Amino acid sequence: MPTYSYACTACGHRFDAVQSFSDSALTECPECHGRLRKEYGSIGVTFNGSGFYRTDSRSGSGSSSSSGASSKAESTASAKPAPASAPASGS
Repeated sequence: MPTYSYACTACGHRFDAVQSFSDSALTECPECHGRLRKEYGSIGVTFNGSGFYRTDSRSGSGSSSSSGASSKAESTASAKPAPASAPASGS
């Protein structure tokens, strides 16, 4: 269940309330019985997986996505190690 932050417009009292999505918003301050307003803060959102960042290879129109995909392909091709040569026999 989400936690919502409230602030009273009359006395400035601030508090958090754990409520269900289906519960209606609180309207009365528990301290002075004044009017409450819901406060919205920043939320931490993490995008995991492919396709969320510009550096990801994804299909789409635009010259920047196609040039980014080709540079990514070149960097992975150059990052492959060279095959090891066979050891010389000592006889």
